[in-house]
This record gives sequence, structure tokens and C-alpha cells, in this order.
Amino acid sequence: MKRPVVARVIAVLVFCAVPAWAAPAAARSHLEGRAGVPAMVVRVLPAVVSITTRHIERDQFNQEKPVRGLGSGFIFDRRGYIVTNNHVVEHADQIKVTLADERTFRAALVGADRFTDLAVVKIEGTSFPAVQLGDSSRLAIGETVVAVGNPLWIEGGPTVTAGVVSALGRSMEQPGLPMLHNLIQTDAAINPGNSGGPLLNLAGRVVGINTAVIASAHGIGFAISIDTAKPVLRELMVNGRIVRPSLGIVAVSVTPQVAYANELPVERGALVVRVDDGGAADLAGLKPGDVITALAGRAVKDLHHLHEALTSHRIGEAVEVSVRRDGQTLVAKAVLEEYR
Repeated sequence: MKRPVVARVIAVLVFCAVPAWAAPAAARSHLEGRAGVPAMVVRVLPAVVSITTRHIERDQFNQEKPVRGLGSGFIFDRRGYIVTNNHVVEHADQIKVTLADERTFRAALVGADRFTDLAVVKIEGTSFPAVQLGDSSRLAIGETVVAVGNPLWIEGGPTVTAGVVSALGRSMEQPGLPMLHNLIQTDAAINPGNSGGPLLNLAGRVVGINTAVIASAHGIGFAISIDTAKPVLRELMVNGRIVRPSLGIVAVSVTPQVAYANELPVERGALVVRVDDGGAADLAGLKPGDVITALAGRAVKDLHHLHEALTSHRIGEAVEVSVRRDGQTLVAKAVLEEYR
């Protein structure tokens, strides 16, 4: 009997969103004049913020229940623009930002991109302290990095942890959540509440945005590379959203392990787990269990390849999709829709 079409997920990824209070000026003053990491941290801390969100849910009796969310962020533009993770502020009715000097601001959502798990919020004012964005393409495996954030409700200011770049170009996927690409893996401690905080090189420039950890592992955390984030942040600041083409599916990467576990006929591709009703793939005849192997003649080896292939096409464009189904190769034509 054929096994159900689900990728076997070995590690559980935990997204990190929960806050603390910023460090008082008195605690920073005695560090002035220090060299190395302490001096760099002194320069950067004023731009790292705690983010508190609030939204209303309804319980089983249809009664309103306020839900609070917490995370981190950092000011990257002196006009008050702050970057954080989308999952920190998603669905928020209210967003509150606390600076290192303990000033508190009501923040407005400028724009968010679920696809990259990035969001930009803004506080009103001028001449805010801001961090410099670095160049993640220059990172080397083994290079020392520093993570700053507000984890686990710990009071008394942001937490600073140090580690190394463990790997580059990682991809991370979990059912029901967007797949993230080109991630930086680090062993710098990242805990719930660190989401949206900066990952810094020793020059104090942001090379990544802390995002998630593998809960069942020790010392495996992930950050969105700043090179991935830069164009997204620019677009969100200008237009508030990013428009992308989509097939209207949920899929996972096919690896030899996934292929074996699901008795698939190929070891590389994108396994369709869900097809949106009435979406592009549904209208083209794609089904759960299909393995996408090419898009518009471009080979698809995994979900990352599929996403890259989609970016070269427009919404409303008809593209050929090659899939493996029941030992046969089929070609369908799908009209791309907007990613939502």
C-alpha cells in the first residue's frame, strides 16, 4: 500500500518571538572606551528595540481574548524605520516599540512580506540611532558573529550572544510556513524573543536577521542574510508590499530521504503537498503527490529552484509545468497567480 504523501520532518523548527527591556544608559557608560566586541556592542545597542504586539482572538465561547506577542527588531534608517520578522507582527492590531533608552513608541506597519518573513515598521521622529547594514556575501564559515535580541522575558536590557557562522546558504522549510532560502546558520545562542534582532559581524554591521532555531538541537540557529533582506526592505518602504507570481501550491523539497520515505519515482524536485482550490495549479490539473521537475523548461531540483524559476515570470503568464505522476512525466500549462 502506498504511503501518504507527506515529507518526513526530522527536526522541529521554532520561530522565536518574545521581548525584554532595553539596557539603561548607566549600564553602558562604564563600557565606553573598551575595544573589540564590548565597544561594538555599545555602539549597536541603542538601535536594537523590543517589539510588543497585541491582537484580539475569540475563544471557544466567542468571547474576545487579547493575545500579546513579543520579539526584537533594529532601526536601520534614522527616520525611524525598523526591520523585524513578519511572524513577530503578523495579525497585530497594535505594535509597541521600546528603545534602549526606555522610550516607548506606538509603531505603524509599513509593509510585510510573508515569503521572506520580513516586515518594516515605523516610529515617528527623527535622528534615531541606526545600525549599518553589512554585506553577507563576504561572510566566511567560522567567522565570529554576535546576536542581539530580547529573549524569554528577561528584564534588564537586550541579551548579547556570540558564536560563529556554522554554514551558509541554508534553506529551511516547515509545513504551513514559507520556505526560507540563503539562510546563515550560527551557533550564537538564539532564543524565543530574538526574532527580528540583528546578527552582527565584528565591525558592528548587520549581516543577518535572527529568525529561528531547531528546538531539538543544540547551537543551531538561523538568520536571514542581509543581502536577501536589502531589496525586500527597499520595496516595502516604497510600496508596502511585494508582488510575486505563484502556482498556488504548498510543496516541499524532494531529497533522496524524502523520496525513499514517500516511495517517489525521482530523488529531486518539488513534491506537491497541497493544491489551493481554484488556484493556478488546480486549474492546470496538478494534484497532491505530483513531483514538479521543471518549470518553463528550467529544471527544478528542489523548492528553492522552483521559487527561483517563478521569479523570472509574470503574474498572468502561462508556463509549462513538468511533473512526475504514477511513473509518467506529464506537462501541464498553468497561468501564474499572485502569491498571497
